[in-house]
Amino acid sequence: MENRKVELKKEVVLTAKRALKEGMVAGTSGNISVFLEDLNAMAITPSGYDYTIMEENDVVVISLDGAVLEGHLKPSSEWKLHAEIYKNLPHVKSVVHTHSPFATSFAVLHKEIPVVLIEMVPFLKGSIEVSPYAKQGSSDVGANAVPILERKNACLMANHGVVAVGETLGQAYINSIYVEDAAKIYHMALTVGTPVVLTEDQW
Repeated sequence: MENRKVELKKEVVLTAKRALKEGMVAGTSGNISVFLEDLNAMAITPSGYDYTIMEENDVVVISLDGAVLEGHLKPSSEWKLHAEIYKNLPHVKSVVHTHSPFATSFAVLHKEIPVVLIEMVPFLKGSIEVSPYAKQGSSDVGANAVPILERKNACLMANHGVVAVGETLGQAYINSIYVEDAAKIYHMALTVGTPVVLTEDQW
């Protein structure tokens, strides 16, 4: 398990750096975690830490109740979001929370993104719904997202950003990419006309 944990922590760092490079987060926003099943804990990015200098030993291992098991930094201030998802959705093994700009603009509007691209069906399981607003850092942020994530691989969080999940970190991150891609294309389509939404019988 120790070797596996080390590999997962490295993967968290690489994904965090990729998210910054690809514009999925800005500054120190967003957070990424993987579930450590044997420990009933998670490895999560630290709070307010520069992604460009983040290393494997900066990743924090905490229990789902917030007890720090390993690490010299504070865990992400949004660790409760991740914990609520892991506690309630056993199929989820990784969580990616981004502030990608096009998707987050729809989160600010509390506006669902309908199925305008067929790729949204296999990757996101349909439209991108909006979970109700909750105070940042509270467990309610995660609790509000859980009912959507039971059915979907991602959702918008009102006035907050995007949360995407997967059985692996790679899956969760790709899902977050598809959210931003769909949001960008939907936004562009809205500026020139009325987007045609695919119906379920066209899926």
